[in-house]
Amino acid sequence: MSCPWAKIEKPEPVNLTEVMSEELAREMQEKEYKKLQETPSETPDIIQEATASVSTSLPNCSVDDDEMIAKMLQIQFDKEYDEYLALTERKYNGGSKVSVSFENYKRTPLNPDFESDAEEEEIVDVSERKFWDRFEHLEKEYASIPQCGYKVEQNGNVVTKHDMTMSGRKNACKLLSFPPEFQTGDGENFDLKISNKVFNSLKMYSCKEQARRYKIHDRKEEHATAEFGMDEQTRLLLYKLINRQLLERVNGVVSIGKEAVVLHAETDPCCPDTTPDTALPKECAIKVFKTTLSEFKDRDKYIKDDRRFKDRIGRQSTTRKIVHLWAEKEMANLSRMQKVGLRCPQVVKLKQHVLVMSFVGEHNVPAPKLKDARLNEEEAGRAYKEVIESMRTLYQNANLIHADLSEYNILYHNKHCYFIDVSQSVEPCHENAFYFLMRDCENISKFFSKLLPDVMTG
Repeated sequence: MSCPWAKIEKPEPVNLTEVMSEELAREMQEKEYKKLQETPSETPDIIQEATASVSTSLPNCSVDDDEMIAKMLQIQFDKEYDEYLALTERKYNGGSKVSVSFENYKRTPLNPDFESDAEEEEIVDVSERKFWDRFEHLEKEYASIPQCGYKVEQNGNVVTKHDMTMSGRKNACKLLSFPPEFQTGDGENFDLKISNKVFNSLKMYSCKEQARRYKIHDRKEEHATAEFGMDEQTRLLLYKLINRQLLERVNGVVSIGKEAVVLHAETDPCCPDTTPDTALPKECAIKVFKTTLSEFKDRDKYIKDDRRFKDRIGRQSTTRKIVHLWAEKEMANLSRMQKVGLRCPQVVKLKQHVLVMSFVGEHNVPAPKLKDARLNEEEAGRAYKEVIESMRTLYQNANLIHADLSEYNILYHNKHCYFIDVSQSVEPCHENAFYFLMRDCENISKFFSKLLPDVMTG
C-alpha cells in the first residue's frame, strides 16, 4: 500500500470472525499500549514553557491533573496574546504625540490588588487605601454631624460643621459648579482646601466675568440685528401689522442699503380697513429704516432746511426720532409724487420707522435697477426720455428735487422707470436744492451716455 507521507506496512489478512472476537481486540489494544510505551513522549515547546512558568508561579501544584494543564496553557496563551497586543499598540501609535491604549483589551489583569510579581507587602486591601471620591467622602462626613452642629470623636476632639478643613474641602468641591468658561484647574489628584475668603472672591469674579460675557454677546447680537434693521422693536411693529390683518406674511429681505432694509411681504385679503376704492396691493415692500449703526449720517442737512420738518427737529433730537422723521418725509414725498402721476411705489402704511409700500415687481421678484436692466439702444432711448420727463414733472408739478437720483434709485419694470428712495428729496427753496438738481442731472447723463451716443453731458 502506497502513501505520499510515509511507508505503511502491509496489513495481515484476518478473518471476520477473528476481528469480531473480543480476544483479538484485547490483543490489539495491548500492542498499541506497548508502542506508546516504547516511543518517547514529544511535548510541544509551548506546553513545556507553560509548565515551567506556571510551576514556578505555582510550586505547590501538581501537573498530573488535566485541569491544571489546561490552566497552564490558558495562562501561556494570555501572555502571548498580551505581547501581541502590545506590539500592535506600538505599531498603531507610532511616533504620534497622542497615543491610543489597548490596556482594556488585555487578558492578564494589571490590578496590583489581584496580581503582583513583586513582594507580598505591596498587595494591600482596596478598602484600606485612601478614599477614591473626595466628594462622596465629604458628604458622608457632613452627614455624620448631628443637627446640633458638632460631634465628639473617639479621641475627644470636637468637630463642628464650621471646621476649617471640612469647609476648605467643601469649597474645593463647589468649584465644579462654576461656569465652564471659568478655568478652575485640576484639583482631583490632591487634597485641595480653599478658604471661605478665597472662594467668595473667586465666586464674585466668576459672576462678574459671566455677566460681562453675556453683555458683550447681547450687544453684538443687538448690533448684528440692527445692521439689518430687525431689532426687537422692529419685529414687534411687524407683529402688530400682522395681528391687525394688514399683512398676511413677511417673506424675506429684498435689498439692503445704507439707510434701510427692504423686505417682501403679502397683504391680508381679509383686512377690515380696506374698501373697493382703497384696495391693498397683493405684494408689498416693507422699508425698515435703520435706527442704529446707520451708515447714512448726513440726514440732518436734508431735514433742518426743509420747511416742512425744520420745526420738528432740535439740537437734542435722538437718532430714533430723526429716523422717524426721515420715514415720514419719504411717505410725504411719495404721496406728492403719486398725486402728480409719477411712477413710484404706492404708500400703504407708516408705523414709526417702518414704511409699507406697494411692491415694484411680481411673483416675489423685485424689478431690476436701471443699472442692471438689459436695454437695447431703442429701449435705452425711451427710458432716457421718460427719466428726463419725470424729473421735469417732479420739479414743476410736485415741487421736489430728488437729490439722490441715479441708476441705482430707478427701477425698470414693464418697460417703465420708477423712482424710489425719495426720503432725501427737498423742495426748490432748500439752500442746496440746485446743487442737488445739478448732481442728479450729471448722474443721469453720465449713465445714459454709455448707452446712447447723443446724450448731453456737463
